Amino acid sequence: MNTLDQANTISLKQLREQFPKYIEAINNGQSFTVVKRSKPIFQINPIADEGQWTTIIDFTELVDGGIPANDILKALD
Repeated sequence: MNTLDQANTISLKQLREQFPKYIEAINNGQSFTVVKRSKPIFQINPIADEGQWTTIIDFTELVDGGIPANDILKALD
């Protein structure tokens, strides 16, 4: 029988409406299961080791303030 930890289960609506609160909690090590209509749809977990990320390109170095994502996506088509 699958049971969800009620303390760490939040609705999609709660996540949308209180996003900064949950980001802070995740930064402090908490994990959450997000549900929609009482069914789990995804989990949010803190990154275990930020050192595993490698910067491939920093678009702010090319253009002050970066490059709009839509421009990058168009270039990939």
